[in-house]
Amino acid sequence: MVKDAGSPSASKGKQGRKSSSSELTTGESVDDSQDGASVNPRDYVNSLARGLEVLRAFNRTGRKMTVSQVASETGNTRAGARRILLTLVHEGYALTDGKLFDLTPQVLELGYSVLSSKGVWDIARPFIAQLSEEVRESVSAAILERFEVVYVAGTQYHRVISVGISVGSRFPAHCTANGRVLLAMTPEEDWDTILENIDLKKMTEKTVTRKSDFRNVLKKVRQQGWSLVDQELEIGLMSIAVPVRNSSGGIVGAINVGVPTIRMTPQQMVDEILPKLLATSENIGASLKAGH
Repeated sequence: MVKDAGSPSASKGKQGRKSSSSELTTGESVDDSQDGASVNPRDYVNSLARGLEVLRAFNRTGRKMTVSQVASETGNTRAGARRILLTLVHEGYALTDGKLFDLTPQVLELGYSVLSSKGVWDIARPFIAQLSEEVRESVSAAILERFEVVYVAGTQYHRVISVGISVGSRFPAHCTANGRVLLAMTPEEDWDTILENIDLKKMTEKTVTRKSDFRNVLKKVRQQGWSLVDQELEIGLMSIAVPVRNSSGGIVGAINVGVPTIRMTPQQMVDEILPKLLATSENIGASLKAGH
């Protein structure tokens, strides 16, 4: 999302966490050989699922929220949302001023170590930083998780007005450049299933929401090998993305350059940013081949 790079950011301290063995005293007999089996409805922990949805809600909205807002975003009752939020505060993953709740940097513990240990993005990171310095704009890398993109690496170029996306952030794939590249590069025989299940939520007046139109978007992206999204996620933000391939030619993710619309036109993005973005993707791919 576009944000003012000159705005002060409050540092958020971590709170100590306590563990309890009481959760392990259910008396149930667990067969370790079945740990990887499909989930039996009796094994599904609704409270955990609701807690995870609360965490995702903060990523989707990108703002501080009241208990009522969290309940509305997640489908929880107000009482249920309050209990989840207070638990997150107790465990150090959220903080509150008594009315508004926000996540702390400690939530990065939940996924960053896994994402950063994948190797690919460790190799890609210097190339991403170099591209950011060259184009003087923010560069991010993302992977596809069902119908969302998860950002796994990136460099924010600090300007008065800049585009900042944190590692671990999630956004709908249908209206992001990275997401469209990754969806378009899936086997075409899977597109019917994707289009049947994806929610083409209207994020701005420019968002493509008709499934027939979105299929045409995927065809175009697949044919040209890159995607440009102009203010479909957020007004005032453009992004252009290309896929990143591993040593066997498989797609491992995508990288994009995000630019406020006050600085560039879509044609300038294609003419000036795209060639450098493609070269960076090729360099990452070549390094992956050399390193594996």
